[in-house]
Amino acid sequence: MPELPEVETIRRDLASSIVGQEISAVKLLFLKTAKNKAAFFVGALKGHKVAEISRTGKLLILKIKSKTKTEIQNYLLIHLKMTGQLILAAGAKKIGGGHSLGGNSFADSVGGELPNKYTRAVIEFKGGTKLFFNDLRKFGYLKIVNDLELARILKAGYGPEPLTPGLSAAYLEGKLKNKKKNIKAFLLDQKIIAGLGNIYVDEALFAAGIKPMRIVASLKALEVKKLYQEINKVIKKAIASRGTTFNNYVDSAGKKGNFSRLLKVYGRGKLPCPKCRQPLIKTKLAGRGTHYCDYCQK
Repeated sequence: MPELPEVETIRRDLASSIVGQEISAVKLLFLKTAKNKAAFFVGALKGHKVAEISRTGKLLILKIKSKTKTEIQNYLLIHLKMTGQLILAAGAKKIGGGHSLGGNSFADSVGGELPNKYTRAVIEFKGGTKLFFNDLRKFGYLKIVNDLELARILKAGYGPEPLTPGLSAAYLEGKLKNKKKNIKAFLLDQKIIAGLGNIYVDEALFAAGIKPMRIVASLKALEVKKLYQEINKVIKKAIASRGTTFNNYVDSAGKKGNFSRLLKVYGRGKLPCPKCRQPLIKTKLAGRGTHYCDYCQK
């Protein structure tokens, strides 16, 4: 699943391509992809423009500018979940972001010529540009919400993000107090910290010297402060490097991210720890593959 740095990369690249463009047609090829009734979903987009693109955690938020004066402000929410893709096609130029299907070409990475069997929705713009929403496992979604609904969703489902004033060592310490879950599961909870996922949690815990199975209430104040600092550091570096790439991620410029060369533990099970040279361990924790050093992390 793309995490905060990858989705931020997609946001930046798509913003430079479709903001200000008018939507001329909307096609739902798999009705359940849209979490609204089809007629409402299409009507809320067709003939209107994309005013801006923002993001909270892993959620993309497209502000829709109505062609007529209205008191209702609509937004298009896009969540790629595990296997979603966004592919922008403008003539011969195609850029994509999300879960790559692999292969040796761009067409392979998106499942073939577009639209294809993985295409769930198509948004067309005046001038011919098309935005394809592909999703292998159909977990991703599109949803139209108004400003009040958006506020409720963000308040109920998302904590503060790294690199924002809302996330502080004091905030973390308060959330950790008396909790009996392990720190890996705690950090993956989007209601605690928005945008963190498996890759960056493993990396931050390694940098902070904390084992992922530690019970959160056992962390001392200095450990919490160190963890807070390392979360911000790893996310900042990953955004600057356009995210982490393996065989299942292509950013929205059609390029691979290059943070993978900086990874210390994630995906390196049994390889030497970059600090102590002992073999790194890969296990399963909080339902996710988890990588750590048994010697450097306490």
